[in-house]
Amino acid sequence: MTDYLIMFLASFGALFVLLAAIGILRMPDLYLRISVTTKAATLGIGLILLCVAAYFGEASIATRALAIIFFLLLTAPVGAHLIGRASYFVGTPLWEKSVMDDLKGKYSKSSEGSSSAESDGAIEHSQIDEENRLQNGKSKSSKNA
Repeated sequence: MTDYLIMFLASFGALFVLLAAIGILRMPDLYLRISVTTKAATLGIGLILLCVAAYFGEASIATRALAIIFFLLLTAPVGAHLIGRASYFVGTPLWEKSVMDDLKGKYSKSSEGSSSAESDGAIEHSQIDEENRLQNGKSKSSKNA
C-alpha cells in the first residue's frame, strides 16, 4: 500500500514540476511565468517531499520534509510577489494582449511604491496631526498657567 502512495506522490509531483517547466516556456510575459512557477513548482516539490517522507518512514525525515514544505509555502509566494513588484517598478512590460493593468496609476517611480496622490494625502494627514498636537499642547499649557 505504501508503494502505491509513493508512486502516486512521486508521479504527480514530477507532473507538476514538468507543467511548471512547460509553463515557463509557454507563458508570454514575466508575470505569467512567475505565477506558473509559484503554483505548479511549489505543489510539485511539496508532493515529492511528501513522497520522500513516506518512502523513508522515519519521524525525523518526515519532520524535516514537512518543515521544508511549510517554509516553501511561506516563502515562494512572497518571493514571487516581490519579484513581480520589482519588475513592475523597473518597467517590465505586460503582455500586449493583457486586458487590464490593475497597478497603472497607483505607483510612481519617484516615490518608490506610492503614487503622488497617496503621498500628498499622507503629507496632509501628517500636517493636520501636527497642527492638532500643537493646539492641544497650547490648550494644556494655558490651562496649567
